[in-house]
Amino acid sequence: MPDGNTLGKGTVERIGLTQGKITHKYDGGKFELEIPIPDHAVAIDLVQKAVVDPKHGVLTTLQDIVGVGHRVVHGGEAYSESVIIDEKVLKAIEENIELAPLHNPANLTGIRELMNALPGVPQVAVFDTAFHQTIQPSAYLYGIPYELYEKYRIRKYGFHGTSHRYVSAEALRMLKRSPENTNVISAHLGNGASITAIAQGKSIDTSMGFTPLEGLLMGTRSGDLDPAIIFFLLERGYSPEELNSMLNKKSGLLGISGVSNDMRDLNTAIEQGNQRAEMAMEVFAHRVRRYIGAYMADLVKVDALIFTGGVGERDIDMRERICRRLENLGIVMDYEKNQTNRFDAGIISHDYSPVTIMVVPTNEELQIAKDSYELIFGGSI
Repeated sequence: MPDGNTLGKGTVERIGLTQGKITHKYDGGKFELEIPIPDHAVAIDLVQKAVVDPKHGVLTTLQDIVGVGHRVVHGGEAYSESVIIDEKVLKAIEENIELAPLHNPANLTGIRELMNALPGVPQVAVFDTAFHQTIQPSAYLYGIPYELYEKYRIRKYGFHGTSHRYVSAEALRMLKRSPENTNVISAHLGNGASITAIAQGKSIDTSMGFTPLEGLLMGTRSGDLDPAIIFFLLERGYSPEELNSMLNKKSGLLGISGVSNDMRDLNTAIEQGNQRAEMAMEVFAHRVRRYIGAYMADLVKVDALIFTGGVGERDIDMRERICRRLENLGIVMDYEKNQTNRFDAGIISHDYSPVTIMVVPTNEELQIAKDSYELIFGGSI
């Protein structure tokens, strides 16, 4: 682990549906199996068998596993960093289920199943919200009665924290700078999208809020909107369930374009003259620029703008759409560099740009592995 090499990686999908799927990639090879996966216990069993399989496994025995890292979506206000899991941590994850009802229960199930499968092996929780616990009340409180924060913990929490933490540290390494004198804006752009202002290595504001619905326009999420729209639609017969589904699954790029939530499909549609697809892309870029401008004002001095996530790392046209209106803020893209940097980490700004524009591929799995190694063995990678 100290060398940071990946032996293998994989996914288990469609747990609880009629037909599930496990995918395992290893040393240039790939193993796939479609099979009913009724619950997480079966999923964990399949993972264990895959990693020690004589043909496509990456370990000789499960005893080679000395630690397990878990991505946990919501730690609430209880945790500002990763921790080794004990009963107290399990209780905190359970107490935050009401804040992440779709994710924390599954996270708990995965942790408990692996505890049963690997008794005595340390397990580490890496919270998606932890990096944003340095945000101050001026940025995380909403303009609603304070008693709602006290009673229901309604506040901005932010998400994608593991990704923002990883790419901001990578940017510092690439620039050979220390966090103490560096401020960055990190734009994690994908089907889910968020942007974070980071001062001296700490998050001071982020676009996602009480839930991941707030902030930027996303693939199927609306992002910011006037809350009165909800009441307007309720009065016209929409149910709360319909509105929840609409704002999370039928809005965003998909909702505006009517074509897709995938920018590759939208770019194809634009080439064919689809005006709604063009409009959706412009709304997306406008929202990102708006947050960049706001965060530049809050940070006062910005040294780097980071693009990451599936769109941020690969969509050269969207990066250009976003940066074309930012020159007056000292963000000056070198369009030739941008065109030639599609997948790799690198700098895509002009040499004279006051703010360095960077592409930094995210690697949340590596960050989770680093945190787990450091907590279990007391060293750093």
